Amino acid sequence: MNKNKQFVITINREVGSGGRTVGRLLAERLNVKYYDKALVAGLTEKFGLTLEEIERIKAQKKTWWNEFNNYYKTLVNSPILPMEAEVRLTTESMFETEKAILEGLAQEESCVVAGRSSFLVFRDWPNHLSVFVQASMQHRINRLVQKRGITEQEACDVIEQMDKSRETYIQKYDDTTRYDTRNYQLVLSMDDMTPEAAVNVIMSYIDNMEK
Repeated sequence: MNKNKQFVITINREVGSGGRTVGRLLAERLNVKYYDKALVAGLTEKFGLTLEEIERIKAQKKTWWNEFNNYYKTLVNSPILPMEAEVRLTTESMFETEKAILEGLAQEESCVVAGRSSFLVFRDWPNHLSVFVQASMQHRINRLVQKRGITEQEACDVIEQMDKSRETYIQKYDDTTRYDTRNYQLVLSMDDMTPEAAVNVIMSYIDNMEK
């Protein structure tokens, strides 16, 4: 990946690993937009988007992406933006809508995208870096307890539910697993690493790719 050209970096992560924070900090470091499931869900709801509506707006060359950018600024600065927003898309048409939104945003400018389907959406995208952020179970539990103010058992329940949901989602649309490291160029373990240190590793990897 060449950061001097238009690019897409996808962050696939385990809940509780800190991957969402890594993605946001990385986008800030690169001075590009950061997109995740919460944002896509908010955009879809606000604009009432379907795959057909997306194609119709594009065909009319309306300033759709400008409106998105304005809404993006409002949403990412909102204090009510959840730490983790799972959108349970259950039909192929809804998956295709999400894909069309992300591809449209990526066509406009460089960005960092976090989400369970992002590595699938951009698998064959030019100038793309795919990253997987993981951590041990205890690290994940501890982080959720701290971030959400829940008990360890509640954290375990959240992790089990989310892991199952994300894996089921991926396998619904592709014959792979999100744990297959061949889907990524870089895999990070967060047990002994801060989000800031993880960003440094990713930036170093990118710089070395350019040489």
